[in-house]
Amino acid sequence: MNILSTFATSNFHTLDMSVFTKEIVVTAPGKSTSEFTSMIEEALAESRQNEGTVTVFCRHTSCSLVIMENADPSARRDLEAFIDRLVPENDPHFTHTYEGADDMPSHIKMALTRTAEVIPFVNGRLCLGSWQGVFLWEHRNHSHERRIVLSFQGE
Repeated sequence: MNILSTFATSNFHTLDMSVFTKEIVVTAPGKSTSEFTSMIEEALAESRQNEGTVTVFCRHTSCSLVIMENADPSARRDLEAFIDRLVPENDPHFTHTYEGADDMPSHIKMALTRTAEVIPFVNGRLCLGSWQGVFLWEHRNHSHERRIVLSFQGE
């Protein structure tokens, strides 16, 4: 049986749906990827939901979210280095530089990536793969506290 037919036969009761929303703060130490999967898992337990989806939304315009390998940090360093080559600082064509050389590049990097992820959960556990983690991808050079909204919908 393939995955599509397995999910197609799953029971779904719209009347039993509930919503639980929580805002968390993730501190990023400057340009980096910071894993916060455990904070999502803690909020899922707090929601008391068993099955559904969580939308993870970043409320900022100079950082983004990524689901990425969490076993070998070199995979994330390669990703970070690649986007820095793609969108370098000090591009003479940028006019939005009020907050420094990383200002406009951070907005472009955010626009090229994602500010939200939707992750299913079953039996009270996130359906992430063995080596997947959820990361805040900070595009600014200096440390920031970032607000992330978690919205759980399920039963």
